[in-house]
Amino acid sequence: MKKPPLLITNILVFVITGLIAFVAVPIEAFVNGFDTAEILTCIALFYFTGMSITAGYHRLWSHKTYEANIVVRVILAIGGAMALQNSILHWASDHRIHHRHVDDNDRDPYSAKKGFWYSHIGWMLREYQAHRYSDYSNCRDLQRDPVVMWQHKHYLTIVLASNFGIPMFLGWLNGDVLGMLLLAGVFRLVAVHHVTFFINSLAHIWGKQPYTDQNTARDNGILAFFTFGEGYHNFHHIFEYDYRNGIKWWQFDPTKWLIRGLSYVGLTKNLRRCPEERIEKAKVEMQMRTATEKASCLPNAEELVVTLQQEYDLLLQRMAEYYDAKKALMNAKKAQLKQSYETLELNYRYKELKQNFLLQKQKWLDVHHLTVKFA
Repeated sequence: MKKPPLLITNILVFVITGLIAFVAVPIEAFVNGFDTAEILTCIALFYFTGMSITAGYHRLWSHKTYEANIVVRVILAIGGAMALQNSILHWASDHRIHHRHVDDNDRDPYSAKKGFWYSHIGWMLREYQAHRYSDYSNCRDLQRDPVVMWQHKHYLTIVLASNFGIPMFLGWLNGDVLGMLLLAGVFRLVAVHHVTFFINSLAHIWGKQPYTDQNTARDNGILAFFTFGEGYHNFHHIFEYDYRNGIKWWQFDPTKWLIRGLSYVGLTKNLRRCPEERIEKAKVEMQMRTATEKASCLPNAEELVVTLQQEYDLLLQRMAEYYDAKKALMNAKKAQLKQSYETLELNYRYKELKQNFLLQKQKWLDVHHLTVKFA
């Protein structure tokens, strides 16, 4: 089978920047060294450009998980261009196709089922799907965003001005243009490339699947640390319109913290969150599927499956009761009935059902873990 033509520009960008980052930067470090200002600038621009992709290209424009002030959108558009991963319009179009046809080797632009190399960088080295460079029919909403279209129209200019202009200006202020350009310019660019590329490759290979096994996406806390919070990818692929990836307070998701932080000062709004009940239910359904598969290998399989089903059904019942009570209580509080007898009664009922739900959840987990452990 004849391979598609090579994308020479992309290859040259990856090869030249890679050689500079892994050859010229170490030589410069050995000969002249890098001062504190250059190192801190590199880290700052690494987070700025990386999170312009995750908070901007990904969660804002590709999935519309929140709305942002025009100033924030312009800053994220410039930072995204500085990350050199194509325009917002093109990136979002590719990403929406990826979600719609995830793991389909013929239609997913960076299908993980084609292997690590392909999903990480190989898909950008050849014209595997040439039509993607002109068909943006899945992004008509973005074509109505003036910031998106401004960046798309002037993409190359913004790329050159930001990737050369900003590091060189900061280097001039610091008294070492070459050192700043090498470290905060090229090395930072290569680092951002590969940590964000990990979202397409490693995040579909390495980790757990607590919410769904219908695609290759994985949750991985270690990977989240290097990908600005995007490592909780199994969650993202089933709840893609949630502005969070790490839903627990302790999960490392600086992109979520940035979006929420900006909302406190009115720069972002309408942050979308998937209902807690749907998340909990998806997790329990996945546990049930895993436990049933494990139980089928045990001597008392039939009896154990019946027990699992009973505990599972009871858990779903308790869960529904609890979340209905929680919703009723929240509605009552919104209606400013805090001092009324009705609200006090709802609050008591809510606490009782929450306790029942948590007790049943623990009982379910005990049965689930026991089944999985001895299978």
